[in-house]
Amino acid sequence: MEIRDLLRKHGNSYPRVSCVASVGERDHIAKSPGFLLDFETDRVVVTFEGLISDTGFVAQVRAILQVLQQRLGIPVDIEFASDGDNFYLLQCRPQSYGGESAPASIPQDVPKEKCVFTARRYVSNGRVPDITHVVYVDPDKYSDINSGADLLAVGRCIGRLNQILPKRQFILMGPGRWGSRGDIRLGVNVTYSDINNTAMLIEIARKRGNYVPDLSFGTHFFQDLVEASIRYLPLYPDEPEIVFNQRWLRGSPNELATVAPEFGHLADVVRVIDVAQTTGGLVLRVLMNADLDEAIGMLAEPGKAGPGRSVQRPAPVTEPAEDHWRWRLRMAERIAEQMDAARFGVKTLYLIGSTKNATAGPASDIDLLVHFAGSGEQRETLRVWLEGWSRCLGEVNYLRTGYKSDGLLDVQIITDDDIARKNSYAVKIGAVTDA
Repeated sequence: MEIRDLLRKHGNSYPRVSCVASVGERDHIAKSPGFLLDFETDRVVVTFEGLISDTGFVAQVRAILQVLQQRLGIPVDIEFASDGDNFYLLQCRPQSYGGESAPASIPQDVPKEKCVFTARRYVSNGRVPDITHVVYVDPDKYSDINSGADLLAVGRCIGRLNQILPKRQFILMGPGRWGSRGDIRLGVNVTYSDINNTAMLIEIARKRGNYVPDLSFGTHFFQDLVEASIRYLPLYPDEPEIVFNQRWLRGSPNELATVAPEFGHLADVVRVIDVAQTTGGLVLRVLMNADLDEAIGMLAEPGKAGPGRSVQRPAPVTEPAEDHWRWRLRMAERIAEQMDAARFGVKTLYLIGSTKNATAGPASDIDLLVHFAGSGEQRETLRVWLEGWSRCLGEVNYLRTGYKSDGLLDVQIITDDDIARKNSYAVKIGAVTDA
């Protein structure tokens, strides 16, 4: 039975229906008016907006997931039932996880002309490497369509491109709620089988006047996207400090009439961009980091890794990338090489902590232990010199990864007396472990 028929017949007896249902207006979706909701005349849609906004349900589920992750050591998927008062955990299993599901480092020094878009809301973890084609449904052109037949044709066009373009090497970008079944002006009318070969679905919320349209966040085919490792990203192009390179998206040659000539009449709305042909051999790479709530789509040289899907395995809670600690180790060695021991009154410089132990991640400090035997003036000169290094390395790390910090060095100074008494950090000298 269709959900609209179920609610029309039984909506008034449905427990807490205002937490589940919203009302579809002509160009937007409004929050449920509660007991004023008329299931016979209102266009009722299921959004769970009331559940998310007006109850503590999301916080409750988040807490449950965090406890399970802490106890089991890995992120999990759960199946549950709830009557609004009681929460019943039915099943718990490790999340599938590939190398492309880890939080990606977000570079901050990408040239403007190489940046296609950025995002800073509702970002998940992952990376989508070596995209060769972009299918862009222009939000403004889509909203200008007056014919219902043409709106439906856009969906059929996407389904055709899904069959033609190289699997997992193209992304879909377009307005609003993809998969909408009611008012298809809200988003492209597709089913999962029309998009199942894409590497990524990007929904665009383009501001019209003072109104920002709602997105579906992939809910129409969420489980299918998850199981197929198809990435999802929402874009809000009109927000401050967001990059949305509409000139590139609209100005690049459109290959639609070449690859799907039967839909050539939709070329103003649907654009197919051959990235390599447009850029002289580059690819589009999308990097996403949920910790930073940032993502970037940028043009880059093709990587060595192919476009195929990685083997899935249970996800570790943390898995620091090898290059983070190696880079920190090189920087520590550079500091040691350039330090004038006589000038600063330094006897020995020790590297400790996560960099020495090869576990440093993108946000880790470089922990240094300085055996100092100089004057007060030398100590102040040393502090200023190391502070300069710290701030510089912090900025470089930000450009490499997107992690902001006031400095990257964590320096502890010890004296001969500390070593003799084995005080404080002095106990780490010669210790089996300094973790």
